[in-house]
Amino acid sequence: MFSLEIECEPDEKDFLIAELWEQGPAGIVELNPRVVRAFFEDTVSRSALLGMYPGSRLRVEEDRDWVQASRDLLQPMAVGERFYLAPVWRDDPTPAGRLRISVNPGMAFGTGAHESTQLCLEALETYLAPGMTVLDIGTGTGILAEAARLLGAGKVYACDVDPVAVEIAGAWEHPPLRFLGSADAVRAQSADVVLANLNPGIIARLIPHLLAARREGGVLLASGIESHELGGLQEKMPPPRELRQKGDWALIAF
Repeated sequence: MFSLEIECEPDEKDFLIAELWEQGPAGIVELNPRVVRAFFEDTVSRSALLGMYPGSRLRVEEDRDWVQASRDLLQPMAVGERFYLAPVWRDDPTPAGRLRISVNPGMAFGTGAHESTQLCLEALETYLAPGMTVLDIGTGTGILAEAARLLGAGKVYACDVDPVAVEIAGAWEHPPLRFLGSADAVRAQSADVVLANLNPGIIARLIPHLLAARREGGVLLASGIESHELGGLQEKMPPPRELRQKGDWALIAF
């Protein structure tokens, strides 16, 4: 077995991880906000991977169960006041009063471990009332769509430009209404709550469509934004209703 250690900008890390999963790794570890290590069996072409990720550092690894080691890094966690996130292979009892979301890491972003996802889950607790319609733009694994359903949303729509993500989002026991596409494919005033856990560049580009998809009196929850990027992004957006921060990440409510 061998591993590749790859450096990237923090706002590109989630997309790098999603891309790496498509190469068939045995596991992926985030060493810090700028460095990811992916583990591969020896049957995977080292030269092909080094060609895809020039400048990455290759290391021959000891013989151990890297799949289990990767799984051990993902532990159950309580998020917000109502959610309990647990890997599908864990049978830890759900704490009283919490809603369990069984996460299955795969080839899309969204296990709940990331601060931006946690910010969205906590904001859903605040802004989503039972019966509301929710639109999740860039759904990834579909974890936010599932959270909206558990909170009592009337209808939940989820979309992504990645067909793999759309497929994964459909694997939930009660999958959202999903489609391949982005916010520019959505009818105006379609949802009471619009979720966009993306990156600042995509949010800035899609903001007219994101705001248009929101019904009058509704809310747009935009996350995936590092705190140092807030100033430049807010210059391109209307005044927010609320700003939340967790660690180095931020969520803006409109």
